[in-house]
Amino acid sequence: MTEVLKVATVQFEHHADDKRYNLARVAHFTDRAAAAGARLVVFPEMCVTGYWHLRRHDAQTLHALAEPTGGPSVSAVLALTREHGIGVGAGFLESDGGRLFNSYALCLPDGSVHVHRKLHAFEHEAISSGDRYTVFDTPWGVRMAILICWDNNLVENVRACALAGASVLLAPHQTGGTASRSPHGMRPIPLARWQNRHTDPGAIEDEFRGPNGREWLMRWLPARAHDNGLFVVFSNGVGQDDDEVRTGNAMVLDPYGRILAETWAAGDRIVTADLDLGLIPLSTGRRWLAGRRPELYGSLVRRLGIEREPRTARFATEPVDL
Repeated sequence: MTEVLKVATVQFEHHADDKRYNLARVAHFTDRAAAAGARLVVFPEMCVTGYWHLRRHDAQTLHALAEPTGGPSVSAVLALTREHGIGVGAGFLESDGGRLFNSYALCLPDGSVHVHRKLHAFEHEAISSGDRYTVFDTPWGVRMAILICWDNNLVENVRACALAGASVLLAPHQTGGTASRSPHGMRPIPLARWQNRHTDPGAIEDEFRGPNGREWLMRWLPARAHDNGLFVVFSNGVGQDDDEVRTGNAMVLDPYGRILAETWAAGDRIVTADLDLGLIPLSTGRRWLAGRRPELYGSLVRRLGIEREPRTARFATEPVDL
């Protein structure tokens, strides 16, 4: 197994429905990642088509935008993998047998393609949720998993991936500046602060580092890494995404929840980090996993009557009583 694995993670502002532009940005940053010596580069959720505007499209338009895994977009990403000899992951709108999925394709240098379908899709009623975890071996001897955006907020999903042997979690997002229904959750960022970022850079940096951006991520993202003893490679959109502002904050965390590399720049950026895989076996989270008592955890797989369809749960305004 590779002892140290250099990875890269990217934040960029996509153009809605403009696959040509978005794939050009993927190509640009893949070139930069390879030049920096990275073996893997991770791009945001749904970065090929764009994201939040999709909720305004009708189903027919979504089907026209969607592609199968073997379609032109994933084929273009696979071609980059072959050209540069590194792994490349990107999010796209997948079509399969008449169904649509918010999917993420990781193309590896050995020619394999691993596709994860978002387990908790809420973006559009025509987009279905996936039904399985995506955990796989890589050419570097390390087992990885993919969870898309809200998948990572549910602690059971990350734990399930760790129990399946994942040591590195790829976490592509489109988040920050979201209208949360919780009284102490995120709040939207005024579009003017993004649009005025060159004349007033302090205002947008405060937003990206504040409670609607980095501070919100720090409430839970380090816990996913620490409690499960795995590296987390977090990629995110940045800038205007329809009527919301994504906060970037691309980062890499180690199995102790420590940040190895990050950016809060208000623009397209790439960050790289060396993953010391030797940290994993003795990490706190791995020792906690060894102390589990599964016979106590029946309530984790028993329905309590509070469960909701992802779209309903994501936008619910009523309190949840257990």
